[in-house]
Amino acid sequence: MTRRLLPWIVAVLVVLLDRVTKAAVLHCIIPGGLIRVVPGLALTNVRNPGIAFSLFADGGPVTRTILQSAIFCAVIFIAWMLYRLAHRGLGPALAMGLILGGAAGNLLDRILYGSVVDFIHAYVRFGSRFYTWPDFNVADSAITIGAGLLILFELRKSKENEDAPDPD
Repeated sequence: MTRRLLPWIVAVLVVLLDRVTKAAVLHCIIPGGLIRVVPGLALTNVRNPGIAFSLFADGGPVTRTILQSAIFCAVIFIAWMLYRLAHRGLGPALAMGLILGGAAGNLLDRILYGSVVDFIHAYVRFGSRFYTWPDFNVADSAITIGAGLLILFELRKSKENEDAPDPD
């Protein structure tokens, strides 16, 4: 029973960590502000009304409503997939828990603020030029890690099936 609950607990923990970090950012960093942490990493307070990499950020209220509805449906679908994947092993289920928690965390931002709060700003400097990755947050990280783990689990499963002796 605990094994089936663990991915759901992971999802809830991701949402909680996402909420706590975003609340701290909203409280401590002015909008558009930037605090350098170490070379290549800063904390900021920016809003993303679009989806990944700010796609559809320039859309109006209708676009945002469609986007929010689609993301809500995606969260429901991911929860259903998590329920269905629970029997396939703990690894894939935990990966889906990460994805569900991240998607739900960013959906909460859209509901509460109309946009997603991003605060991790990664960059690299070559000479006098700076190259930056789009700002992201804990929820985005959980989604990325979960998706990467799912890919790895599927590749491993595919390799195991390839290496299995032929029953004929």
